[in-house]
Parts: sequence; structure tokens; C-alpha cells
Amino acid sequence: MNEAGPLPRAPIADAATAPRGRRFRAVPLRLLIPNIITLFALGLGLTAIRLAMEGSIEWAVSAVAGAAVLDGLDGRIARALKGTSRFGAELDSLADFVDFGVAPALVLYVADLHAAKNFGWVAALLFAMACALRLARFNVMIDEDQPAWRKTFFVGMPAPAGAIVGLLPIYLHYAFDLGPPTPGSAVLESLYVLGVALLLASRVPHFSGKSLGRVPREYVAVVLVGVAAALLLLFNFPMQALVAVTLAYLASIPFAVRRYRALNRAAQ
Repeated sequence: MNEAGPLPRAPIADAATAPRGRRFRAVPLRLLIPNIITLFALGLGLTAIRLAMEGSIEWAVSAVAGAAVLDGLDGRIARALKGTSRFGAELDSLADFVDFGVAPALVLYVADLHAAKNFGWVAALLFAMACALRLARFNVMIDEDQPAWRKTFFVGMPAPAGAIVGLLPIYLHYAFDLGPPTPGSAVLESLYVLGVALLLASRVPHFSGKSLGRVPREYVAVVLVGVAAALLLLFNFPMQALVAVTLAYLASIPFAVRRYRALNRAAQ
């Protein structure tokens, strides 16, 4: 039998002096800035829905257009700050569905498509669903290895462009004072919205605009004057300017298809 007595106990550290592990890891500010911009764009999309329900259709359209501008900025800012993350990509996709799928569909229905009754509602639903399919396919294709030349194209109409193009009936209504919608005009507008939905869900290539960002030195003055003129027109004649932008974008689609096919043949 051991007569040495009980073994000595290890000293108990004081709770006040014991080292504490950090529970939460600090997040760099460069990761937060793009997400804050995305959330602000989401707020604009939700505000567009409220404005449409209150009858302020022009302001609702402006909110959707503002969300599209912010959507174009958050990705560029994230890449510039090296703040891209998987969380930011998922948040951006969810915000895009609200901003460019749900909000435009409801604005269109409240403004014009309601005159077509059930057919107008179906067109609005299919537009939002097509936007969801477009975003889901984009998320899947992010992880796929693609040739460098394909990165200058979108497969299907991008969601922000789909929202801006889809709202064309409202631009025309306010730009040319066409009066309240009739059942016949609402049916035609519903067919147009369905056509935009098909472009969203299709695999028709569109220019991505990712190659934009560097301007040759000799064209800097021309670009600055053009941007200033575009902003002045947008502020003074917003609906007319949006009509011109929409028609110009639609006119670019055949050129994008032709360019895509040419590069695809050259790569084979």
C-alpha cells in the first residue's frame, strides 16, 4: 500500500487569466464592400415592388435600373479589391432573382399586364421563372473550364439585361404617352415578355461586356463625351433613353451570335 499520500493536483488556472480562443474570425473590409453593394441593390429591387404597388411605376422602373447599375459595379469592385468569395457569389445570385426576376415581373403586371388578366399573370410568372433558370445555369457554369474566348459571352440573356429589356412596354407607355393599357395591347405586351423570357432561358449567346474596362488613350476624350451625353439624356429623358438602350441591346444580339459562331469555328 502506498503511504506517500494523495498525488499533487495540477494548479487550476484562473478563469480571468486563462487564454481565450477567438470565437469569430475577423472578416476583411474588402470582402464586405461588394456584399454591402449587393444588399443595397436588393433593397432597390424590393423598393421597386413597393413603388409599383403604390402606383409609382416610373420610380419603380428607376429602382430596377438602379439595381442593374449596382449589379454591374459590385462584381467589378470585388475583383478590383480581390474580395470575391463563394458567399458573395451566392448572395449576388439570390439578390439578382429578386431584383431582375420578381421585381420586373410584378412591376410589369401592375403597370400593364393586368389588363390581359390570367394571360398577363402567366407571362409575368414565366418571366420570373426564366430568370431563376438563367441564374441557376450561370452558377453551374462558373465551375466549368471554358476557353478564354467564351468568357466574353453570356449563355442566354443575362438577368440584369433581361429586366431592362423586359420593361420596354413601360418605357414606351411613358415615353410616348400611349394611355392606359387595353386588353389587346396587354396581350401583345405579354407576348413580348414571353419572348424575353425565352431569351433568358435559352442558350443564345450575348456579349458579356467583360472586355470593357480599358480604353485606348486616343479614344479617352470621345468616350468621356459619350458617357456625359448618355448621362444627360438619361436624366432629362429617362424613358426615351431606356427605349434607345433597349433597342440597341436587342440589335446587338444577332452580332453576338455571329461572332460566337465565328470564334467557335476557329477554335475547332
